Amino acid sequence: MDVNFPDEFLWGAATASYQIEGGYNEEGRSFSTWDVYSRVPGNVYHGDNGDVAADHFHKWKEDVAMMKELGLPAYRFSFSWPRIIPAGKGNVNQKGLDFYDRLVDELLNANIKPFPTVYHWDHPAILDNTGGWTNRDMAYYFADYAVLLTEHFSDRITNWITINEPFVVALMGHHLGVFPPGLKDVKAASAAIHHLLLGHGLAVKGMRTNAKQPLQIGITLNLSSVESATNSPEDQHAAALRDAYLNRVFLDPLYYQKYPAEITGELGFVFPEGFEQDFSVIGEPTDFLGINNYMRDVVKFNPADAPFTFEIVYPKESSYSTMWEMYPQGLYDLLTRLKKDYPLNAIYITENGTAVTDGIDADGRVRDSRRIQYLQDYMASMNRALMEGVPVKGYFVWSLMDNFEWSQGYSRRFGLIFVDYENEQRRVLKDSAFWYKNVIRNNGFNFKTYYTEPF
Repeated sequence: MDVNFPDEFLWGAATASYQIEGGYNEEGRSFSTWDVYSRVPGNVYHGDNGDVAADHFHKWKEDVAMMKELGLPAYRFSFSWPRIIPAGKGNVNQKGLDFYDRLVDELLNANIKPFPTVYHWDHPAILDNTGGWTNRDMAYYFADYAVLLTEHFSDRITNWITINEPFVVALMGHHLGVFPPGLKDVKAASAAIHHLLLGHGLAVKGMRTNAKQPLQIGITLNLSSVESATNSPEDQHAAALRDAYLNRVFLDPLYYQKYPAEITGELGFVFPEGFEQDFSVIGEPTDFLGINNYMRDVVKFNPADAPFTFEIVYPKESSYSTMWEMYPQGLYDLLTRLKKDYPLNAIYITENGTAVTDGIDADGRVRDSRRIQYLQDYMASMNRALMEGVPVKGYFVWSLMDNFEWSQGYSRRFGLIFVDYENEQRRVLKDSAFWYKNVIRNNGFNFKTYYTEPF
């Protein structure tokens, strides 16, 4: 079966600054919140951190050359706030801008569209001294940072993402306590949710006002289809609460200027006083929605952590990667649900991929057939939704290269490119990279059930 995409469909790969750059103390960069968090014993697997990561700060030219070899039409990366405005506000670090000038110009010379994210979780650590995202001022600092980037780069870059996965910053960082700043406080999480959304809206308005040409601007949310483990009323209600907590808490204010009733009611989130007055800014029109999707959520009722009575379960009959369930139907279900429930004109899959255990074989090859299986299955599911009218405009594999996988450190590999951390971060194209090269060249693929041969 052939899986084909529209001629204008945009293919790409994605990374994030802290996960690949390294150069943590070079050319004026300040400590980020992740530099601080990763140095606390027990926060990151094996005590790993992003000080060197994939060393993209020094190997960027080699990396762009590999993107060109793959025929990559677009590259999603993120700017490092600590590298550009080390204090979070005020003075600009010219050397930080110079690094990204070199990267952007090299991408354009290779005919690769830059598709940057303004904020992928690594703000200057000094801002946490005054509350970080729990402080309303943070929204304005972020907007100023976004405007600065627009003024400097919008002559060359037209596609922009404001914030990557506010759920992770707000809920995982301030409610679950497993990401920076490591809080377990519903009130802090409420403030962080609201200020991230406010910062997004302020940024969109400021970026349009200060751009040197018309821009395409969106936000990226990590979204999943949510299913109840059984048809019992308790499990179905638990799934509805999980959907509000994961998906609708950001979708509803962005598109309908309100928070879900479950969030402010049963789940007990209390937003800053006068929050309703910010909805007109939060709902500033955007051009697309970015979606990061890896798996579905299967939920059962569990009263142990009331009022958060939803528990994620893992069906025994499913297949799994080293991190998550592999369930491509979930992407189709998510996309068709979004088309039904929200007024979306364009969607980009800004992250999708899987971590598998791979390594360099004796012949120098990296055989990651399980990743290829995952990618083709999810792409086929995306294509099915597209053929049914969901406005999917592009797809970015996560990730271009192996990287620092946050709290998992270097124990998980998501890349199309193998990074040999024990050998000066040398790069090796995996089988999945050659497969993806053919997908891009053919604007589609022939659907198979497994792969064992090179491409």
